[in-house]
Amino acid sequence: MAQAEHFDTLVLGSGPGGNLLAWHLAPTGQRVAVVERRYIGGSCPNIACMPSKNEVWGARIAHLVRHAAQFGTITGPVTTDMVKVRQRKRDMVEREVADHVTPFKSSGAELVMGSGTFVAPKTLEVRLNDGGMRRLTGDKVIIDVGSHAAIPSIPGLAEARPLTHIEALELDAVPSHLIVLGGGYVGLELAQAYRRFGSQVTVIEAGSQLMSREDSDVADTMQRILREEGVRLLLSATTLNVSGRSGGEVTLAVRTPTGEEKLQGSHILVAAGRVPNTAGIGLEEACIELDARGYIRVNDRLETTVPNVWAVGDCAGSPQFTHVSVDDFRIIADNLTGGARSTGDRLVPYCVFTDPPLAHVGLSERDAQHIGVAVRVATLPMEAVLRTHTTGETSGFMKVLVGASDDRVLGFTMIGSEAGEVMAVMQTAMLARLPYTTLRDAVIAHLTVAEGLGQLLANVPPR
Repeated sequence: MAQAEHFDTLVLGSGPGGNLLAWHLAPTGQRVAVVERRYIGGSCPNIACMPSKNEVWGARIAHLVRHAAQFGTITGPVTTDMVKVRQRKRDMVEREVADHVTPFKSSGAELVMGSGTFVAPKTLEVRLNDGGMRRLTGDKVIIDVGSHAAIPSIPGLAEARPLTHIEALELDAVPSHLIVLGGGYVGLELAQAYRRFGSQVTVIEAGSQLMSREDSDVADTMQRILREEGVRLLLSATTLNVSGRSGGEVTLAVRTPTGEEKLQGSHILVAAGRVPNTAGIGLEEACIELDARGYIRVNDRLETTVPNVWAVGDCAGSPQFTHVSVDDFRIIADNLTGGARSTGDRLVPYCVFTDPPLAHVGLSERDAQHIGVAVRVATLPMEAVLRTHTTGETSGFMKVLVGASDDRVLGFTMIGSEAGEVMAVMQTAMLARLPYTTLRDAVIAHLTVAEGLGQLLANVPPR
């Protein structure tokens, strides 16, 4: 048995929250180690957020080139070289990983590459990637092990070796027919991207609409956009069984509202939710409790059931966004120096990088109805925003929720060009607790997409 090495702070998992804590604490004189099995920086720069958006952007370029004649640029036949698409993505990932290694060197935090398992409270046994074992202990322990794609229990699906987002971003050829299981955010981003690369694409969704958490008008708009691009959508559909092998030939038996049908495809992409990476890492040996869904049980300060042990990011049940993991870091870092921050009062935005993108912050209409909050609702079609007349990007709409008895902005949703940037304006107003009239009457630069906020807010019904 290896002799134990002691650290002031020990981090399991190299996600954004864990890394930022390590880089923050090490320069204060603490001895800090981060144990990472494979992906330096976690999933975001390696296999998720950034790689997917890199390839989504490549697909947008392919789409624009195919439609260049609308803007007066005449091209010939357009094909996609997926080897080059993949290499551009790989080059970016290599740069991102290097950018994550540098702060370890400059901060003095140690990066330990290996698989860590708890063998006792605050004690990790690490099987090193280059051979050998180390036993590490810490006064404080941070768990940041993330999550992975769920594979539904459908007969034959696992045997078909389906793609997850990881393998989909490593394809070196355009699938002839990509079948996507799941109509959530990841599935839709990749469905649209591969349709634009040249694939036939079918999306199978068990629910009655895409993006089940969204209001129906948002889902309907997204469905229309995707169908207009040639993506086939099967809603309220149940996959009964799968045969064949993804990457060759696959057959899916699917029950739809109009009856059962057989789908023939070349590849299956599973995008049906995520599972925390909490199994098989010895949490029971460390006396760390899980909730009913397998996430690490934490309070609103991200403290686990064991003193001086915290969990951050996906594995703690936080909303599964990199920007939330970054905020998890802020909460713990501030509280370690006497602060009183919590997860209870944060306003969490999100974006879906379809084209046009979807952005949301605060309450949806469905949320407001569920919790019994009375709101005033205003909408504005994107074709009413003058900027879209110059670009042709007229699809989508904006929607705002304002309190029925006051002028606070309670929620904002947008499908349209630059949705994420426009949403950040509204989020800032919400954080500042500005009445909606302040932004309504602001002088916003002409021919920006954000200029449409004035028109949107002018549509808010009076109290």
